[in-house]
Amino acid sequence: MDWVRTLWSWEPVSLIVLLLLIVSLAQGMRRGASGSARRLFYFVWDGIWIVVCLLAAAKLAESLSPVLAEWLAGRVEVPKQELGSLSRIWYTWLTSLKDFALLRFGVLFLVGYLLLRLIVSVLLTPVLGMLLSGSERQERGRHAASGIPGGRAASRTAGALIGALHGAGRAFVFIAALFIYVSLVPNGIWTDEIKRSPLYNEAAAVLEPVAGDMLAGQGPVLAKAVQAEFQNILQRKYEIIDYAIPADIEQAALQVTKSADGDEAKARALYEWLGARIAYDWDKARNYEEKGIWKEQTPQNTFDTRTGVCIDVARLYAVMARASGLEVRVVTGLGADGRGGFGPHAWNEVRIGGEQGKWIPLDATWASSGDWFNSPGFEQTHIREA
Repeated sequence: MDWVRTLWSWEPVSLIVLLLLIVSLAQGMRRGASGSARRLFYFVWDGIWIVVCLLAAAKLAESLSPVLAEWLAGRVEVPKQELGSLSRIWYTWLTSLKDFALLRFGVLFLVGYLLLRLIVSVLLTPVLGMLLSGSERQERGRHAASGIPGGRAASRTAGALIGALHGAGRAFVFIAALFIYVSLVPNGIWTDEIKRSPLYNEAAAVLEPVAGDMLAGQGPVLAKAVQAEFQNILQRKYEIIDYAIPADIEQAALQVTKSADGDEAKARALYEWLGARIAYDWDKARNYEEKGIWKEQTPQNTFDTRTGVCIDVARLYAVMARASGLEVRVVTGLGADGRGGFGPHAWNEVRIGGEQGKWIPLDATWASSGDWFNSPGFEQTHIREA
């Protein structure tokens, strides 16, 4: 009775559930007993195969992910020339797919699921449909031959009951989807409205012991991982845009690092060179902060003008580091503002020691204010987004 009363509280969740029940009841009456039973069977059949395909797609993606990464590693090479907009998007996508495991798993999972569902729809479901159609025709023939009075009314009544059961299944799927959404995205759009629904709370109390602990534990971890992966992809665009190294910047980088012995010495020499020569562009920063006007500039612009903000210095450092044979990346996040707060910032990380080496942070923009080359406590003043 508590569930029945919640249907009449006239809030969105209850209204949608009520609508699902009414529509399913009407469909059941229209189709009759055999038609409704068939639709209900298809609903259950589809639900079972959705779960099977999801599990199979996950296993498939897990198995194929390292194979795809190895295949892409041997074939994807970014041209060392200036790229157009579409080419940049294409190579950002390809290199991200090669390097970022979560993105690769997600793409393989989605493709695998769609292919498996297509196979089920093309091969299995039509065969089942023919079997059910033959059985349904035999059943209608028997009813017609028997000539039982009121048979149509009885069929409609039975169809309505089966339709109501079908509607309950649809409503359960709807509530379960809301439960997963609220568990994974507790601060998302409409979550507060959903949580205020008496019907949702009744259903959540049933679902909580089954999946609540798993979603509560894995949901935030998954959401954070997805956010980090998305940020990695956004940062990858700087690597693709700046992949072509201008000749004058390459010459300068090689000149700066010619006496350096080892990767760390090269990285330190470039850090000191940029820190001493690139002035911070306060006018550009103020225009963005106060007027929302952003002036995009390339590493070549920064090299020629000897001015730029943090992202400009970080991009120029990355180009010069790559010209010197270093593996480098641009990192975006938050930097301490000296007043107890943080603001948007960008810096670099360089890998020292080859493939098995470690990434060390450095901030050439701040070089004039102290030593920010792999300094102790670097992470207290720099909070990366990925």
